[in-house]
Amino acid sequence: MTIPAADAQTSHRPVLVVDYGAQYAQLIARRVREANVYSEIVPHTFSTEQLLAKNPAAIILSGGPSSVYAEAAPSVGADLFEAGVPVFGICYGFQAMALALGGTVAKTGLREYGATDVTSTGAARSILAGTPDQQNVWMSHGDSVQEAPAGFEVLASTSGAPVAAFANTEKCLFGVQWHPEVKHSNFGQKVLENFLFNEAKIEPNWTTGNVIEEQVERIRAGKSDPFRPAGRQRHVIAASRQAALRAGAVDYVVKTVGEDFLDLLARAIDNELARVELSRGKEAAEQEL
Repeated sequence: MTIPAADAQTSHRPVLVVDYGAQYAQLIARRVREANVYSEIVPHTFSTEQLLAKNPAAIILSGGPSSVYAEAAPSVGADLFEAGVPVFGICYGFQAMALALGGTVAKTGLREYGATDVTSTGAARSILAGTPDQQNVWMSHGDSVQEAPAGFEVLASTSGAPVAAFANTEKCLFGVQWHPEVKHSNFGQKVLENFLFNEAKIEPNWTTGNVIEEQVERIRAGKSDPFRPAGRQRHVIAASRQAALRAGAVDYVVKTVGEDFLDLLARAIDNELARVELSRGKEAAEQEL
């Protein structure tokens, strides 16, 4: 599921997670938020112009089930990598990124799926800084990057992927073949946070509470005519739904926002619902008379 954009943006610039299918984008967005960084999921059909219009602090290209060589496979515009926005490609996103930049992606027939040992090329550095020179990660790919694009250094490899991670520090472009968002990748969160904090220079200062506070103020500021309660209810419900979406997908809201979402409704609506019910009760009584 792709989270639709709401009318009111949070004050935090988003890390955009480009959804290439399967369940990966949701989990990546969740891991970013667990690092106290605001994220949004957008469809892979977004153009570079649409992505940049959201003023992202960084962009993550998610994994997906397709082969980059499949007919009508999702792709990414090469112009995105000239926009000055930090980009991190994961699995399919890594391959799409390499292909768009002139690297070589090949169908080797050697599929890697599940726990795989990755070995750093030289000392672990860049997005792999602070991780072992050899680490166990979770792979799920058939195609593999055989040659990194010009200007990129190879950071790691596996038996089935000669280029399993790469970096162009000057342009702030990075990628890994494995899935750092899953717990099976032993140092996955460290790799993701290296990108967010060390390379993209994002401050970890976002929480779900930020969404609650900002949306409460927005709802209160946008209250309609007090003599039109039905319209106000619709406005509050719509804005509250946006708050829920900005706190994450439905399953994520339940886990991370919980009772705070009910608190949002209560604080935003205040005692207006009670007034509505009293008004309706009065009208019913008058009709009976």
